[in-house]
Amino acid sequence: MDQDWEDRVTAAWAGFENCTEEEADDFRTVIDALVAELPDDSPLGPFERACAWDSTGHSDRAVPLYQEALARGLTGYRGRRAKIQLSSSLRNIGRAEEGVALLTPELHAPSDELDDAVRATLALCLSSLGRDREGLSLVLGALAAHLPRYQRSMANYARALVEPGG
Repeated sequence: MDQDWEDRVTAAWAGFENCTEEEADDFRTVIDALVAELPDDSPLGPFERACAWDSTGHSDRAVPLYQEALARGLTGYRGRRAKIQLSSSLRNIGRAEEGVALLTPELHAPSDELDDAVRATLALCLSSLGRDREGLSLVLGALAAHLPRYQRSMANYARALVEPGG
């Protein structure tokens, strides 16, 4: 889409930060109006609508929209965001195993600023499945890179959590 549309979507989301629960319907109406400007087959439409439903506490409504956006070919940065957010929503509605299956390949995707979000969300999905050690390993591994000291130790501890006998 063009930059004007992107700017208006960004402004809508900036306004959402101050949105009360009572204003959630109005926010989704704004997003729906922006989506109405897109071509019918655009993957951005269901993605933005999914984000709006998800952010207003309706993971159940967001899941099929994220899936539609990905099925329509949403890729790149927004595609990765959709996978992270879909996995979180799947976990929220009791389908954490699907979230794990969706995010595990993202551990080997080209690195970007969403790497830690992938690991954090995957860790939550794993924890929901009773796989806390694997989840903790992912979180410690992600955290290690940001520590001013102890990076090597924390990375080693993270690996040890999932090694046999660890």
